[in-house]
Amino acid sequence: MVGPPRYKLADTAQQIVGGFLLAGPFVVTEEVWTLAQGMTRVHALATAVLVAVIGYGALYQADDDRDPDTEAEVVGLPLRFLSLVLVAFGSVAILAILFGAPATFLPELTGVERLEVTLRAINVGAIFSVVGAATADSVF
Repeated sequence: MVGPPRYKLADTAQQIVGGFLLAGPFVVTEEVWTLAQGMTRVHALATAVLVAVIGYGALYQADDDRDPDTEAEVVGLPLRFLSLVLVAFGSVAILAILFGAPATFLPELTGVERLEVTLRAINVGAIFSVVGAATADSVF
């Protein structure tokens, strides 16, 4: 009898490919940075929660072969899910830094203001990145 798929480092590699693939276009889109400037902290928190909900749903609700109760856990959360969330936010953050997006799209802001808007823009991009990461993890 074959058990449920086990989480492996290769799964994270697949998530990274999918996460970066869908994160790229949103990091370099001025509208995302403008939208992030208009968001409040409540919007940012709600967006981060949405990323987690989408990721969890894509991993465990859309795929009958996965059971979060049988996977390795860290602080009570499935390792695969934690990897997915880290990849979703991390891929957007890395691309934003590599492309110099905060300085390009937020030249009038400095310090803490720029950081806050950048974090909100990362949240927006992570919505799309998590879809790519979860899809790549499920398909490959």
